[in-house]
Amino acid sequence: MAAEAFWFGVLLLLLPCFSAMAKQTYIVQMNHHSKPESYATHHDWYSASLQSLSSDSDSLLYTYTDAYHGFAASLDPEQAELLRQSDSVIGVYEDTVYNLHTTRTPEFLGLDTELGLWEGHSTQDLNQASNDVIVGVLDTGVWPESKSFDDTGMPEIPTRWRGQCESGPDFAATLCNKKLIGARSFSKGYHMASRGSYLRKPREVESPRDRDGHGTHTSSTAAGSLVANASLLGYATGTARGMAPHARVATYKVCWSTGCFGSDILAGMDRAIVDGVDVLSLSLGGGSAPYYRDTIAIGAFTAMERGIFVSCSAGNSGPTRASLANTAPWIMTVGAGTLDRDFPAYALLGNKLRFTGVSLYSGSGMGNKPVQLVYNRRSNSSSNLCMPGSLNPDLIRGKVVMCDRGINARVEKGGVVRAAGGIGMILANTAASGEELVADSHLLPAVAVGRRVGDQIREYAQHDPNPTAVITFGRTVLNVRPSPVVAAFSSRGPNMVNPQILKPDVIGPGVNILAAWSEAVGLTGLEEDKRKSQFNIISGTSMSCPHISGLAALLKAAHPEWSPSAVKSALMTTAYTHDNTKAPLRDAADGTISNPWAHGSGHVDPSKALSPGLVYDITTEDYIAFLCSLEYTNEHVQAIVKRPNVTCARKYSDPGQLNYPSFSVMFWNKKKRVVSYTRELTNVGPAGSVYRVAVTSPSMVRTIVKPTRLVFNNVGEKQKYTVTFVASQGAEKTSRSEFGSIMWSNPQHQVKSPVAFAWTQLID
Repeated sequence: MAAEAFWFGVLLLLLPCFSAMAKQTYIVQMNHHSKPESYATHHDWYSASLQSLSSDSDSLLYTYTDAYHGFAASLDPEQAELLRQSDSVIGVYEDTVYNLHTTRTPEFLGLDTELGLWEGHSTQDLNQASNDVIVGVLDTGVWPESKSFDDTGMPEIPTRWRGQCESGPDFAATLCNKKLIGARSFSKGYHMASRGSYLRKPREVESPRDRDGHGTHTSSTAAGSLVANASLLGYATGTARGMAPHARVATYKVCWSTGCFGSDILAGMDRAIVDGVDVLSLSLGGGSAPYYRDTIAIGAFTAMERGIFVSCSAGNSGPTRASLANTAPWIMTVGAGTLDRDFPAYALLGNKLRFTGVSLYSGSGMGNKPVQLVYNRRSNSSSNLCMPGSLNPDLIRGKVVMCDRGINARVEKGGVVRAAGGIGMILANTAASGEELVADSHLLPAVAVGRRVGDQIREYAQHDPNPTAVITFGRTVLNVRPSPVVAAFSSRGPNMVNPQILKPDVIGPGVNILAAWSEAVGLTGLEEDKRKSQFNIISGTSMSCPHISGLAALLKAAHPEWSPSAVKSALMTTAYTHDNTKAPLRDAADGTISNPWAHGSGHVDPSKALSPGLVYDITTEDYIAFLCSLEYTNEHVQAIVKRPNVTCARKYSDPGQLNYPSFSVMFWNKKKRVVSYTRELTNVGPAGSVYRVAVTSPSMVRTIVKPTRLVFNNVGEKQKYTVTFVASQGAEKTSRSEFGSIMWSNPQHQVKSPVAFAWTQLID
């Protein structure tokens, strides 16, 4: 130990030789147990060591103790390289930038009923139990004055809470209350990236206040209080409420104008774990990296081990295949679907054809008189995309402009049209977004239409000698059918980090969601947009994630003894895969039937999740065995689980052996046509429950489950079953992917798991 400390010190003494090079933020992962005894704390060790780098005594940005073992520091590349040579250092990584995955919902999910959702208890009992559940939201901060954080009628804050409300130039600590019980900000990584030194004057005020709107929207979606007569400028009028309206909220501002930096996210997770949150909600993410390089996955592992449920957005890179973020099995990965509510708008063309789209435009409109329609589709121009500077005012002034969706923001296109003198816009989808319709608060009269309608309007605009159009608006429509539909933007599987774990896990409401908003920013976030509102309607897996976070809070209130994996299992195995027309869920990208790579186990059903009957539970030791099966080095596994003596003595023969509530079956080659997994179910329903299995399987795969009947004599009893999947010979020549299911059921409960089958050429 002394020799190691000596050489680590020698390396640090050499580092000032390279201090002239440009510095940036690095996250340094340390062997937590190599700390010399001469230092009282790890912070002292890191701080004293880094002070020898240069005269800059503030190069240490963060010390991580729970979510991560190590620190974030301002280093130049040579200093980082020398640190990598120390045995005390597991890894040195450049800071990563993550991106945000940007009233009707409770009714749509069945949460408006006064019936007893929780077996043996009333809704009032569940509300009271929710008072002890704390939802931590890592995002862009919070607008504390919002009515969604009103604490009227709430009891005292749980005594176990260790968080606080930070003060700042624009944020008084007294703004927190019994509802919003914590608000912190973490900006050192952001400042280092944007300024070169976090000590220089920042462009953004360092405080928990939300000047973007995203964080206020997500936190109020998860656990906002009831607010009557909420709307966006008259759209979606009704009572706004979070999924767990009686739970507490703690916000951690880790996202700034240039993104969400991994060093700040880790600091936020580290603090939230210590503060005592029960649920962590992160509507952000990046690409897919091995779990030992994924800061969110590493932080979430510690959270899971402490009993904290972690919910993350799947990403908005759909419908592209294998575009998922946040795929670790201890994270709930959430995709997005539509609600049964819409905001219709109409385009009436000069040929008398009337097409329906969507819009949240709230101005005076363009009247009923048709005006000339312009669509410029030239191969050497970006005017069809309505990019900034692409439109000629002489050709646009006083006309309706057709713009293709893509490249720049949808609302920005309307701003470009308005700046060029246009008085209206038809925003048409292309093949990339298919038939998905996302409503926006446009700056001028505008309607968004799907690809098929868009193609008809394009044809008319390009070939009619005098094309005209007029745009009108239909406000809010409920009970839309079919719904839900999987959003085209929702990221898709397969899971490229670990193909044997099926992701996403579920979908939730994520299209045209009304929730609280920051009054520091306009409705669209564009500089020229001066409209302000206490609520806004936006879309993304960023919106679906906090729905599931709030539902997890309800489940933790109802079942405080459940582990995070039990909560996840309950939400997954009770999800539904048919829409309100009783047809299979469809995909907005192309209108075809969806599959588990798009919707996971299905759309969440909170009423059923409160009483799932059986759960697939997973312990920390199970996750370690899973990590060892990935052929990670001991150092890689230690980096995630933060234990010094992990030996991988126990590991699965196949990562798919993890007791996960879904199946992803890989037939790797012609010789491996048989895959067998064992699962264990825990009875959380009544004693004496008996379940029988039902299997659906594609014709080229035979699925055998043994036993076919499970008897649970006691509550908490565990029973195992084995499922064997046998691919027919030659199936790999004709099949790329197929899907099925395994369902255990009795008259009271249905416990369903999706199964995805893939042949090797799919992931080559």
